Order: sequence, then C-alpha cells, then structure tokens
Amino acid sequence: MKSLTTSFRVLALCFLATVAANCTTPPTLPGPGGFGAREVSPTPPRPPGQTDVIELRCPPIETVRVAFIGLGMRGSEAVNRYSYIEGVKIVALCDVVPANVEKAQNVLKERGLPKADGYTGPDDWKTICQRNDVDLVYVCTHWDLHTPIAVYAMEHGKHAAVEVPAALTLQQCWQLVETSERTRKHCMQLENCNYDFFEMATLNMAQKGLFGQIVHGEGAYIHDLRGMNFDEKGSYWQMWRLRHNQARNGNLYPTHGLGPICHIMNIHRGDRMEYLVSISSNQFGMTEYAREKFGETSDYAKRTYQCGDMNTTVVKTQGGKTIMVQHDVANPRPYSRIHMVSGTKGFAQKWPLQGIALEPSAHEFMPKDKMDALLAQYEHPIVKEVGEKAKKVGGHGGMDFIMDYRLVYCLRNGLPLDEDVYDAAEWSSLIELSEKSVENQGMPVKVPDFTRGSWQKVKTVTYFHK
Repeated sequence: MKSLTTSFRVLALCFLATVAANCTTPPTLPGPGGFGAREVSPTPPRPPGQTDVIELRCPPIETVRVAFIGLGMRGSEAVNRYSYIEGVKIVALCDVVPANVEKAQNVLKERGLPKADGYTGPDDWKTICQRNDVDLVYVCTHWDLHTPIAVYAMEHGKHAAVEVPAALTLQQCWQLVETSERTRKHCMQLENCNYDFFEMATLNMAQKGLFGQIVHGEGAYIHDLRGMNFDEKGSYWQMWRLRHNQARNGNLYPTHGLGPICHIMNIHRGDRMEYLVSISSNQFGMTEYAREKFGETSDYAKRTYQCGDMNTTVVKTQGGKTIMVQHDVANPRPYSRIHMVSGTKGFAQKWPLQGIALEPSAHEFMPKDKMDALLAQYEHPIVKEVGEKAKKVGGHGGMDFIMDYRLVYCLRNGLPLDEDVYDAAEWSSLIELSEKSVENQGMPVKVPDFTRGSWQKVKTVTYFHK
C-alpha cells in the first residue's frame, strides 16, 4: 500500500511538473467578481438634469423636411421611397460623388417633385445639419460617418435616422445615447428587418401569447458579399467594407438578425441583454477568393483579413432568455437572417426553411396552407395598413418602405418611434463586445445598460398609433 501511495505521489508530481513546464505564462484570471462576465465599458453616471428618452414624444411636425446624406445604394433607394410618402419635403441631397446627387435629383424630377439643394463637399454634411429648414437628417454614408453625423445633427436640433450599424464602438454607442437624452431629439437606427412581413407577424404572435413564454431566439447576417467587397468599380465607395474585414474580428453587422428578436423579447422594455460570449472561426474565405479572383501574387491575396468567416455570439438576458446571432459574409452560402423564435408553446423560423410549429403537434411544422392562414390571421396591423403600397414601392419586398413610412408617421403625429436610441446603441454594441470576447477566447462580456435602469419603466415594445 505504501509503495502504491508513493507511486501515486510521484505520478502526481510528474504531472504537475509537466503542466508547469508547458505553461510559459500564468493563466489570466478575471478581475473583481471572480469568473463572472467582464465589464469592458463601465456605465457612466447620467449627467445632472438629463433624463432617459424611453418612449420619447416630440412636438408633431406637419411636413417633415428631410436631408439625405450619402446617396449610394441605400441612400438613392431611400430618396425614391420618400418620394411616395405623404407629408415629406426633400430639401437637401448630399454625396461626395456628384453623379449620385444628380441621379437622386432625377428621381425627384421623375416624381414631379421640386429639385433639392445639392451638396458634394466632404464636409457639407455639417452645413446641412446647420440649416434651419431641416427636421430630419437621414444618414446613408459608409459606417465610419454614421455616429459623427447623427450626433452633429441632434446637437443642431435635428432628428437623426442612421443606417446600420448606428455605431462602431461602445464609445460611439454612448455618444448617441448621451446626445439624444441631452437634446431630446430622436435617433433611429434604420433597421429595416424589423419591418419584414414575417418578422412583424411573429412579433404580433409573440405579443398575443401564441408562443407562450419566449425562451430563445436566433438571428443572423449570412450573405455572400465577396463579390461586392472586392468590387473595385464601386459597390462600396473606395471599398470601405473590405477595410473593416481587414481590421476587425467579431460580429461586424449584428443588427439585421438581432433587431427583430430584441423587439420580440422586449429588450429595454421589461428585459435587457446582460452578457454575451462570442467566438469566430479562422479566416479562410476572403483570402481564397482574392487568390482565385486576382492571383496568388496580387495585393488583395497578400492582405491580412482579420474577420473570421463565421462569428457566433450568444447573449443571455436579465430575464433568463438566450439569443444567438451569427455573421458570415465570406462564404458561398444562401442568404439567411434565420429569424427563429422558440417559446414554451411554439416555434417559428424564416430561414433556411420557413415554418411554424405549435402545440399540441409541435414536433413538426404545420402544413403550408395552415401556416399561410395563421400568418394572415396574425398579420401585423401596420402591414394591414400600408403593406400593399409597400409592396408596390418596394425596398426589400416592402419592409424598407414600411420603416420609412413609420418614421414619418410618428414624427408627424408626435409619437414615440418604433426604434429608439437605446435600440441603436444596444444592437450596435455587439460589434465591439463580440470583438472583446473573441480576443479573449470567448470570455463572457457584460452588455452595458444604456438605459441606466430605465428598461424597467415599460414592459413591452409598442408601435404607437394615433
């Protein structure tokens, strides 16, 4: 027995010695709080006299005077959609590419609308924000200018509507929140996917209790963008999106999949995102594509692309729910935002196979005819109101038009917007938060409470109507 004990001790000491020999540096342990989620962006105290903007109401605007800044793919399409919305006057068009401004002017001409003031200087957006005849600044530039323009617009008394993502860093997220609270101006992130017909139907179903208690949701941005990212002719002005894939590793575009799920889960209206973990695969697709398209010795093939092909981020909410969000723009896969909702009474999913399953027969999707009847039964009231016109005007099947219609409707009637500045900050914050987690092998990271506790003031998302 003694010899066995001695042998065990010898083996144990050998094991420890081997471990020590292979540990070049001691393991890094979490800071205060033990093994809990790491706080990477402490919540600053709200400045004295400043209050939250939960369900912010502003004075009604009879005719919403709009200035568009950035007239590439998204901006030019927005000008066309706004030309169909009642109660709108387009007063300014701005882009550093003069041809884009001219193209937008032609849209107004074809629609029988007055010519807008045109701007083409790199800093002309500041001049536009300083004008006295602008109510809403609509930002469709490259990502780096989203927050600077939105903040400047609010500081000069304008409401801001900004394309996704609204912010690239946690610092920018806080800038948007602080500016909106201080100026009492709206800042809406233009998350069009919240207005997809299926997404709106599932929101209505969830609010009517069809799925029971919501437990889990999934969203994604899976979209093969290799051809556009490497398009030297201008899919993205000066290939700005490619530069982000070179420089960052995380979920660079989380809001399309995340937004609809957050509204279904009442994020910052009764619940909040508490912490997340995130991992990325290695990068394969961008380098392989560059080598095949431009050659092994080309500049693009030699570049380093930091962003892993597939990022998977999992969020835990204060109320115990979970959300999974994915990002992949570097592989040949069919487009998918997933949009999956799972509850104690049922399940719905849009991609890759659209289906709904409800108790008592939730082991398989219901037949298509029954699903279509259910979707018609739970068609969202806003879709009933404007859906047919949205389909005719277009914009990703009509959801873009509904988004714009709702923004103008709320401004004209002095109602809270469907998407507020906290949505913009929370959803965009996953970019840097996922990066921090990826950098630290999936370390749990706290999601800041951008409402500073005000998420408990209301209990559900409301799309207001007069």
